[in-house]
Amino acid sequence: MRNLSKSKIISYRQCPKRLWLEIHKPELKDDSASEAVFAIGNQVGDMAQEVYDTDGTGVLIDINEIGWSEAFARSEQLLCEGKSIIFEAAMRTKGALALADVMIPVPDDSGGKGLQWDMIEVKSAASVKDYHRDDIAVQSYIATACGVPLSSVSLAHIDTSFVYQGDGDYSGLFHCADLTEEAMSRHDEVEQWLSGAHEVVARDQEPDICTGGHCSSPFACPFIAHCQSQEPQPEFPISCLPNFKKKAKLLADDGITELRDIPKSMLNSTQVKVQENTLAGTTYFDADGAAAELARETVDGAPHYFLDFETSNSAIPIWKGTRPFQQVPFQFSLHTLHPDGTLDQETFLDLSGDDPRRDFAEALVKACGTTGPVFVYNAGFEKTVIRREAIAFPDLADELSAIVERVVDLLPIARNYYYHPSQNGSWSIKYVLPAICPDLHYSELEGVQDGQMAISAYQEAIKPDTTPERKAEIYSQLDKYCALDTLAMVRLWEFFSGR
Repeated sequence: MRNLSKSKIISYRQCPKRLWLEIHKPELKDDSASEAVFAIGNQVGDMAQEVYDTDGTGVLIDINEIGWSEAFARSEQLLCEGKSIIFEAAMRTKGALALADVMIPVPDDSGGKGLQWDMIEVKSAASVKDYHRDDIAVQSYIATACGVPLSSVSLAHIDTSFVYQGDGDYSGLFHCADLTEEAMSRHDEVEQWLSGAHEVVARDQEPDICTGGHCSSPFACPFIAHCQSQEPQPEFPISCLPNFKKKAKLLADDGITELRDIPKSMLNSTQVKVQENTLAGTTYFDADGAAAELARETVDGAPHYFLDFETSNSAIPIWKGTRPFQQVPFQFSLHTLHPDGTLDQETFLDLSGDDPRRDFAEALVKACGTTGPVFVYNAGFEKTVIRREAIAFPDLADELSAIVERVVDLLPIARNYYYHPSQNGSWSIKYVLPAICPDLHYSELEGVQDGQMAISAYQEAIKPDTTPERKAEIYSQLDKYCALDTLAMVRLWEFFSGR
């Protein structure tokens, strides 16, 4: 019998077809969207080893270095001895195997129980999720089935209230949620999952399961393209309706997948606009309304500014005074349209690896002047970042707060006055721009084409072992990407203003 890993069992929980494809057709998988998630998980796992191995005597079982056979033998030996904390302990029982993130020995306290272990699973999330509970149930089942006595089972997740004080001290980064009672009580469930998973794996043909909401929950399935290719696709899918996911799932369960089959009584005004223009292949544009609204934002004799930020939100804070997942700005692009019609652009981009916030704030205050609208796309993000900068640097608070008061959001202008069927129900600038300005393309940029790619590029650039040549390449890619964001806003403003 094949030993299924914990991740394979969790895949079965999401969709039996996913498990079958992972075993029999792994070449059909598209893992590109998961690479960043895996990288974050590895980073957090490495940090957990530092946090829990306080005296430096912990033992890491490195599968890549010693292989599975040696990993099982070495883990069994260490689990019997109970002298050291073990990281990535390899355990297996009939039909299943798992690696335990952290195993902490609990010596016999003369209560007659003998050596026991505290098992801790480490996650990069900010709270306990439902699928984490399944994960813990499987992990504890495998441990107990192969004879490892567990004193407790916990899930360590990132504590977002943690503030890094510097000097490499990350004690307090993790919050441990005790899930012992729940996990141990679900072992009968796990046995059923394991039995069902092996039945699926033994099939000659992949299960006949249609795509649906399970394809994206709790994880985006890497086989979605393959599964969709096996199904007739609607001419106009209801997935293009914004803020309609829950209703769309209910309709799909009833076999309704075509946009034309949805009664208008189920839709709000925005959704009706999307439906009507998608089915008719027409563009909705209230030019007078958009121009009138933007005209109210003009200040006579003052420039128009167009601003975009890029931020890093690492699960593990690296600068003193920052928190996990805090949006730390490292770049901005600012296009300035002067009253005489000239347009210029400037960039702030710090790839030094030092805390970029102070220099960012000073450069922003200098670049934005004191009067004239500051246009952004999705103002909630930019305003939040600037306000946090004002809190961090009280001496710049007045100037930064004044910028916030001048911010004008182009997103509601686009959402209220414009829609093209190619937007597919989204008013992200990545979708609106090609419809209005087909000569500007994010897809033609090299290296960095969206916000997540920008974060990954920045985090690579500030690593100590990144070469100067690679850092220069990343600088160029980030500069061009952020500059396109603000140039796009200039072009959208011109279009909506009727200029």
